[in-house]
Amino acid sequence: MFSGNTFKNIRVYWLAFVAYWGIILFGYDTGIAGGVVSQSYFETSFGLVNANGSINKSKDTEVSSNVVSVLQAGAFFGALGSAPISAWLGRKPTLIGFTIIFIIGAILTTVAGGSQGIAYIYGGRVISGFGIGGISAVAPAYVSECSPKDVRGRITGCFQIMVAIGVMISYFINLGVGLHMASSPNVWRIPFGFQLVLAGIMCLGLFTVKESPRWLASKGHVAEGIANLAYLRREPHDSDEVRREFAEIEAAIREEQEARKGLGLKEAFFGKGNFVRFVIAFVIFFLQQWSGQNSVGYYAPQIFSSIGYSGTTNSLLASGIYGIVKVIATALFVFFFVESLGRKASLFISAMGMGITFFIIGAILKTHPVVTPQAGQSAPPPSPSSKGMAAMLYIYVCFYSMGWGPLPWVYVSDIFPTRTRHYGLAVGSGSQWLWNFVVAKVTPTLETDLGFKLFMMFATINIGGMAVFSLFLPETKGRSLEEMDIIFGSVSAESREAFIERALDHKEITSRRSSDKHI
Repeated sequence: MFSGNTFKNIRVYWLAFVAYWGIILFGYDTGIAGGVVSQSYFETSFGLVNANGSINKSKDTEVSSNVVSVLQAGAFFGALGSAPISAWLGRKPTLIGFTIIFIIGAILTTVAGGSQGIAYIYGGRVISGFGIGGISAVAPAYVSECSPKDVRGRITGCFQIMVAIGVMISYFINLGVGLHMASSPNVWRIPFGFQLVLAGIMCLGLFTVKESPRWLASKGHVAEGIANLAYLRREPHDSDEVRREFAEIEAAIREEQEARKGLGLKEAFFGKGNFVRFVIAFVIFFLQQWSGQNSVGYYAPQIFSSIGYSGTTNSLLASGIYGIVKVIATALFVFFFVESLGRKASLFISAMGMGITFFIIGAILKTHPVVTPQAGQSAPPPSPSSKGMAAMLYIYVCFYSMGWGPLPWVYVSDIFPTRTRHYGLAVGSGSQWLWNFVVAKVTPTLETDLGFKLFMMFATINIGGMAVFSLFLPETKGRSLEEMDIIFGSVSAESREAFIERALDHKEITSRRSSDKHI
């Protein structure tokens, strides 16, 4: 895990920590809503209870799916809109702007209630979603462009650790509020208000990091790009390592400019070797969203209730344990295995493991149906079969965390060249949020209508779709960002090496001229 390069790259790790702090917002916001809407006081305050005290199931399902899914709707547009903004302003200013947008939405959801009704929550979630969508698209590109290739997978994979931490925090805040403040508006105001703390920390942290050297090089700001690269690598600006890496960056940018001079967005998407990368970016996130993880993650209290963890305390506590398992499993994989196991093997093993555990859960739920307690009855302790299904969910999230959780973000960040990376991340993130929205919207209905078949459906997608898809992906472990054009056939290896040699020769001549002037 730790080597001589760990502390050499400490500035890159700090940059990733700051940029991905916003990803805690991503995880927190996606995990918080399901627990909030399951609280009894929330249901009473927003008219989801019938006159006899029972829950209006259809209205509760509608509000639950809306509160959770409108975030994804806003995020979809934020992710797509981030590409031109990021290309124009740079990665760092774009992240600051989207964080401020998020804060506005968080304020609206926090003050909801009373005369404002549910509309403030809907509106605030859409605005927060727009900010989260932009952050989710820009942050991975920013971190990937600043990371050296030998630790890029580990650093980029921290994205999913931050998501998992955000989800875990949301579960335990919901649990704490449910236990100690269950009969006040704090059941939604404290969970939604805590977003402002996280967003404020990120906004301040962004002023301590540097702009992406690759973005600066693409805009012709060579001196600043070299200075930032040297700062991140903790090397002198004229060191061989910095000169070689910046020469690779310039070579990739120059050959893209020469090959695509006068061509626009169409060429960026449909140029040689590009279209397949956009297809991969779209499909990999489509499959990730239908793996079942988000259905469990967004509606964890409801899912655990469906397998026998009845009562608010039981379901929220089981959800909190799920969050802890996810954080630990993700961190172990990212720090110890992502650079050794490889992308393809990890994705394949992950998909097979998830599919098998979901088949087991579906089979147990079919043969040992859950008996729901009547209104007014105390929740019984979970049965042995319910504990078995919960154990399978915990094993499931371990498999998810070793592949299909962190690696889609790593892989999509890997495969795009500098000029199209922000478009690639925007398409990938847009696909992620589009299908995220669909899954969040339909999960309450599917959980009610399908029962055990819901787990069977996800198991089939995991094995029949995701495992098979992973076998067709090119391996990117240990390859530099500039080598991806060779892997996908945009340029030949010989042509790339010629560009690098020309860039090095140009820098050598410039350096000699500068020395002659000083003499």
